[in-house]
Amino acid sequence: MKIFKFLSLILIAFTLITISSCSNNDDDEIKNTEPGNLQLKFENGFNNLGDIVLNQTTQTSSNGQKHQFSTLKYVISNISLIDENGTEFKYNYNNPDKGAFIINQADAKGGIVYANLTEIPKGNYKKIKLGLGISPTAYLIGQDGQGIFWEKAKQEGMAWSWSAGYIFAKLEGKYGISTADTEFMNHTGNMGDTTANGTPDLYREIILDLPTTARVSKEITPSIHILADFNQYLSGQTTLTLTTENNMAMGSSPYLVSVSNNLIQMFKVDHVHND
Repeated sequence: MKIFKFLSLILIAFTLITISSCSNNDDDEIKNTEPGNLQLKFENGFNNLGDIVLNQTTQTSSNGQKHQFSTLKYVISNISLIDENGTEFKYNYNNPDKGAFIINQADAKGGIVYANLTEIPKGNYKKIKLGLGISPTAYLIGQDGQGIFWEKAKQEGMAWSWSAGYIFAKLEGKYGISTADTEFMNHTGNMGDTTANGTPDLYREIILDLPTTARVSKEITPSIHILADFNQYLSGQTTLTLTTENNMAMGSSPYLVSVSNNLIQMFKVDHVHND
C-alpha cells in the first residue's frame, strides 16, 4: 500500500511538472509572436565623396557643374516590409500622422538620420518599400486626417498652403562652373489634388532588396542602413543642369518631374544589423 501511494505521488508530481512545462512552452510561443521594432538609418551622401556636410561638401555633376547643399530635406512615407513568403506589412499606410518621416540632413548624427518604426509584426523581412513624398490617397483624406504631420511639415518648411500641398524634397544651396556661387532652390511637391489641378503627381515608390534578412521580434530590433546618393540629383537617369530658368523651380514642372525621377534612383540598402 505504501509503495502504491509512493508511486501515485510520483505520478502526480510528474503530471504537474509536465503540465507546467507545457504551460511555459505555450507562454513562450505566445510571447514569441509579440511585435517588435525596426530602425531605418538614412545616410545622405555623394557616392564618391561620402556624407554630405551642409554648406561644405561640393560635388561636380556629369555636366561639369559644381553644386553644394545648404538645405537637404525629403519626406519618406508608406513604408512596407515584405517577408520571406512575399507577405507585405504596410506600416501606417496612407496615414502621415503615424507613418511619414521628414529626413533632414541638418538633424544627422554622425552622418545618419534615424526613423524608428514600432509595432512591427514578428517576421523575417527580405525587402522594404519606401514612398518619396505623400501619396495622393493620403493627401485626399483631408487636412484633419493628417493634422499632426501637416503641422510638423509646416514647421519644417515642407509645405505650401493646404491647397498647394506638401513639399516632397527640398534642395537648396549654390552652384556654378568654377565655384558654387549662385543660389538655387528646387522644391518638388504635390500641388494639392493633382487630378483636379491638372498637375503631375511627383509621389514615387521604390522597392529595395535587403542584403541580409531583417529578423524582427520582441527581442531583436533590426536596423536597416539606407544610402541616399545625391549624385543622382543632377547626374542620374536624366542628366540635368541648373540654369536661371530652373534654379528657383518649385512645384511639379517638367524639370522637377525629371528631378523626382532621378531622386528615386538614389536609394540602396547598404547593410542590415540584427541587434
